Amino acid sequence: MGILEIEGLTSGYGGLQILWGVDMTLEEGILTSLVGSNGVGKTTLLRTVMAQIKPWEGSVRFRGEDITKLSPHAKAERGLILVPEGRQLFTDMSVRENLDLGATPERARAKAAENLERVFEIFPRLEERQKQRAGTLSGGEQQMVAVARGIMADPGLLMIDELSLGLSPVLTVALFRALRKLANEGYSVLLVEQNVQMALKISDYAFVMTEGKVDLEGPAADIESNDEVRKAYLGI
Repeated sequence: MGILEIEGLTSGYGGLQILWGVDMTLEEGILTSLVGSNGVGKTTLLRTVMAQIKPWEGSVRFRGEDITKLSPHAKAERGLILVPEGRQLFTDMSVRENLDLGATPERARAKAAENLERVFEIFPRLEERQKQRAGTLSGGEQQMVAVARGIMADPGLLMIDELSLGLSPVLTVALFRALRKLANEGYSVLLVEQNVQMALKISDYAFVMTEGKVDLEGPAADIESNDEVRKAYLGI
């Protein structure tokens, strides 16, 4: 049994079907990537798992519990945390205030001080700028805050949508290294990422999506090194 089990999941927007029976099982304590071309349904899958989009069919189980019909709030309380595409910070609030909001789930409050210490260890720049308004940070620093806010929620599984979107190469590398460090510390992470090569390099396991379903899965190193897979599925 994995930490997250997705079975036969279908959903879409209005009458437009995007997911066509997605099956995935994520193992605990590793960094897993979900990769594929733009428009194949990766973000829709995350939103459906979190119930931001209502699933049409199928089920989602988290740590053995069927959470398919639970609200996003109830899922966050159980430790299923999404760092959304576009960061969605409170830009008029300070970095520290944004981080404190991450500890809103009841399960996270008791560990807020411990998790804040971990955040500042992984992202020392945020400790230096904790009093600064989030809206005045660079794009890369704002992404650090978004990920750090997810850590403050004390995640059982941290799902991150498009970590490197719009970032400089230097900050992209720094964020990928931070994710690898989290996984090395035992965090369970699911990364949805457009930078396929870098995502596969830092991941333990990977799923490849095409046209609304998972077509391929395996150890990330095997997928990255397979020339046929790279050409057929990843456009590399």
